[in-house]
Amino acid sequence: MAEEPTSSTHPPLPPTTEDDRLSWLRLLRSRRVGVATFWRLMGEHGTAQAALRALPDMARASGIADYAPCPEPVVLAEMKAARACGARLLCHGEPAYPADLMDIEDAPPLLWLRGDPGLLGRPMVALVGARNASSLGTRMARALAAELSAAGYVVVSGLARGVDAAAHQAALDGGTVAVLAGGVDVIYPAENAALTHDIARRGLLLSDQPMGLQPQSRHFPARNRIISGLARAVVVVEAAAKSGSLITARTALDQGREVMAVPGHPFDARASGCNMLIRDGAILVRNGADVIELLGTSNLPAPRRVIPAARPPAPARPAPPQPALPRSLRDTAALHRQILDRLSPSPMAEDQLIRDLQTSAHVVAPVLIDLELDGRIRRQSGGLLSRIN
Repeated sequence: MAEEPTSSTHPPLPPTTEDDRLSWLRLLRSRRVGVATFWRLMGEHGTAQAALRALPDMARASGIADYAPCPEPVVLAEMKAARACGARLLCHGEPAYPADLMDIEDAPPLLWLRGDPGLLGRPMVALVGARNASSLGTRMARALAAELSAAGYVVVSGLARGVDAAAHQAALDGGTVAVLAGGVDVIYPAENAALTHDIARRGLLLSDQPMGLQPQSRHFPARNRIISGLARAVVVVEAAAKSGSLITARTALDQGREVMAVPGHPFDARASGCNMLIRDGAILVRNGADVIELLGTSNLPAPRRVIPAARPPAPARPAPPQPALPRSLRDTAALHRQILDRLSPSPMAEDQLIRDLQTSAHVVAPVLIDLELDGRIRRQSGGLLSRIN
């Protein structure tokens, strides 16, 4: 006798057997079944198995011939790939599934995890911002992440270059969650490979996308709604007027999260989005204390005590300076871009810029002269530099 579909306004119970988990994954990976359709089908049919059986008839009624749900070997291969990289599957409704994320309207039914799932049980704050962040922006992201970690918060971000990477790096010891737009076994961008491995060992990588999926532009808005859904507040450090960080901020508002922003110089395009958010009512952030004051520190776990690594012994004598090697035109152009990316209309110290670039003064000095003569930067008293837009 055919199983009658059931309908319920309550969220379905999480799968209890491996077959149930396989069916959930098959349903979610089936063609034309997104998160909203998944939950509608589960509400109408009660179980993933029943929804899978009903899909072909529903497709025919919509004029789609020869529809077939996701084949079982496809999801078995995905599970095999997950085991190979040490990932585990977390289903909506299971005890480890983060409570804040479960409350959002389009909560992901399934999450792949690599790393420490215990971080999902702690309160989180999202730090997001520009990929082409200035030196001041990355320094602010590192400072905020360090202060929030010391207060017991987990820092969540998207593992992009710029602000995201700086926030993850600074929060590694206290706890950080990276939400990926592709599979948890895919490194993107390639320059964050070492950071990705560090987070997999000491933090948590998380994604609702299939294993092996290379991220595309359409995947990032879905990723952003998970970042804001995990967090109690979203702090935007640097963002242009039209950027993914502002999408995250708007999603956070829709989810009832606090939205905060770091102000920037009006002439710096990378600060325009943050300034707009503050104009429209976002809370201005000067430091981590502003975030902590808003969210409070009650019921936070004790911050993890970090024992600093022993310093290597100092060399008996300083190494003699090495002669500078001639730089190619390509290397010089790359250094031009790095300097301009890190500078903004807000003045910063030249020695701080050199430290951020992780190079020597005799390499940077002639490039700064070139940029000054070209009218791209301005040198001010006190050893300060600023970018001319």
